[in-house]
Amino acid sequence: MSEPAAEKKTMAKALNDGLRKALEADPKVVVMGEDVGKLGGVFRITDGLQKDFGEARVIDTPLAESAIIGTAVGLAIRGYRPVCEIQFDGFVFPGFDQIVSQVAKFHNRSAGKVKMPITIRIPSGGGIGAVEHHSESVETYFAHTAGLKVVACSNPSDAYWMIQEAIADDDPVVFIEPKRLYHAAKAEIAGSPTPLYSARVVRPGRQVTLAGYGPTVPTLIEAAAVAAEDGLDLEVVDLRSVSPLDVPTVVESVRRTGRLIVVHEAPQSFGVGAEIAAKVTEEAFYSLEAPVLRVAGYDTPYPPSRLEHEWLPNLDRVLDAVDTILEY
Repeated sequence: MSEPAAEKKTMAKALNDGLRKALEADPKVVVMGEDVGKLGGVFRITDGLQKDFGEARVIDTPLAESAIIGTAVGLAIRGYRPVCEIQFDGFVFPGFDQIVSQVAKFHNRSAGKVKMPITIRIPSGGGIGAVEHHSESVETYFAHTAGLKVVACSNPSDAYWMIQEAIADDDPVVFIEPKRLYHAAKAEIAGSPTPLYSARVVRPGRQVTLAGYGPTVPTLIEAAAVAAEDGLDLEVVDLRSVSPLDVPTVVESVRRTGRLIVVHEAPQSFGVGAEIAAKVTEEAFYSLEAPVLRVAGYDTPYPPSRLEHEWLPNLDRVLDAVDTILEY
C-alpha cells in the first residue's frame, strides 16, 4: 500500500478516510454500531459513510453491544469483514462475553476452518471531562485473551493506515482509539504504513527510554522535549501494538539507554507496563542500569472529571519518574 502525502488531518478525519478506503477496497467490509449511520457516530468518525455506501454496509444497530458483536460473529462466518464501533470504552462490557468466548476462540475451535476477521473499534481513555463509564482503559482485558490482537494509534497517520491494516487482518483486532486525540492536532499522512504490529522509535535518545501507546505518546514526546531543555536525552518508543508486543524494538532501545519507563492510562497493577517490565528484565537484564519504572493510572475506579488530570499520567509525573530513574 502507498499513499501520497496530502493536507494535514485530524485523527478523526484520518480514521474516517481509512474506513472509507477499506469500504471501497472490499465489498465484504461492513461498518456497524450505535449511531454510526445517519449521525456519523458520537465522535463523527463514520460521518458520511452511510450516505455513500448505503444502509446495508454502514448499519445503525440497536443499543445492544452483545448483539452487535454476536451479529459480527455470524457475518464473519459468512465471509464478511465486520467493523464494530463500541460507542464508549465502558460500554464494551455487555459484549465482553461474545468477544472473549466467541470472537477470540472461533478460529481455534474450528481447527482453523473459520476465520474471524472482525475489527472492534473502541474510543478509549480519559481527558475529555466525561461522566462515569466514558473514560475507561480496557486494553489489558483483551490483551490477556489468547486469540485477540490489540492495537492503539497515537497520531493521524497511524490511525489512517492502522485501521485499514486491522480490517484486512484475518484475525480479530481490538482497535483502541484515544478519544482525546480525535481532534487534538493535525498531521500529514505518511505515504506508506509501518507494519501494524511493530513499535516505532519516534524520538531517538541515549539516557532513558520512554515507552507508551495511544493517548500517552504525545505526553512522552512533550516530556522528552522539556527534559532536553535541561540537557537530558530521552528516547520515545510508540508501542502501537499491545498484543502482540514488539519486544525486540523495546529491548533494542533499552540496550542503548539502560533505563526504561513505561507509561499507560490504565491502572498500574497487572497492566501492560508490568508485562513489558518482565519481558525487558528477561531479555536485557545486563543492560539495565536501574529498575524498570511505571507511570500509570492509579489502582482505583476512574475518578470524577474534575479529578481526572490528577489521576492520568501527565507531564509532571513522567518527569518525576525520569528524575527517579536517573538517581540509580
